[in-house]
Amino acid sequence: MQKLNHHISSQDSNKPWLVLIHGLFGSLDNLAVIRRGFENSHNVVSIDLPDHGSSYYSAEFSFVDYARAIVDLLNDLEVRQCQLLGHSLGGKVAMKIALSRPELVEKMVIADIAPVEYSPRHHNVINGLSAVNLPEIKTRNDAAKAMAEHIVEPGVIQFLLKSLYKSEHGWQWRFNLPLLIRDYPKLSQAIESKNQFSNPVLFVKGGQSDYLLAEHKPAIDKLFPNSKAKIIGSAGHWLHSQKPDLFNRIVAEFL
Repeated sequence: MQKLNHHISSQDSNKPWLVLIHGLFGSLDNLAVIRRGFENSHNVVSIDLPDHGSSYYSAEFSFVDYARAIVDLLNDLEVRQCQLLGHSLGGKVAMKIALSRPELVEKMVIADIAPVEYSPRHHNVINGLSAVNLPEIKTRNDAAKAMAEHIVEPGVIQFLLKSLYKSEHGWQWRFNLPLLIRDYPKLSQAIESKNQFSNPVLFVKGGQSDYLLAEHKPAIDKLFPNSKAKIIGSAGHWLHSQKPDLFNRIVAEFL
């Protein structure tokens, strides 16, 4: 069985477990500011999702399979109950875990995503990544220039460049780009379940982001009846990196 790449801050029986799940095109390093904020109070497990970071590549995208991979890892670590925190795509995966294995999850924080189907919104990112001719680039700056033809936000380009590395075979992406492009419609789908997760859930919205909206409340309440929301008004979708201290404080108060 293939295992997820992960980092564990500690394995102290006196501390609760906190599992961090990053978003699309990311890796466990993306949530390092959260890990550092909680590693004194929690056993923090930072995870590379399948098809991301240093984890294995899968044959197809599946919320069920992604969630099962994390549950299998927690079983291997003998974690009987944990707190989940997921950002964006990682938030959807966290929801799937909570709905399928509610006894495993004490509380959950969802950062700037709802359990709804989203219309395509990564065309520019996908076009930018596709524009990078890996065999021909000489430097990371070459990749940045190619992406800049399609992606206008410098911060997004820098975020993506964190997953570009040079191996003995040349430049490579750490994420499984062909699969994520092919299966993009699947990862945009809603999280559906006949179950409810009745333990506490906190949704944290970036005030300048349109990922989490008032119109999503019925879908949230249907699956997570014991949920509440906080808004970080001056932050966008990457709220944990834009307002790390405030984000961590909100999460700490909830947990």
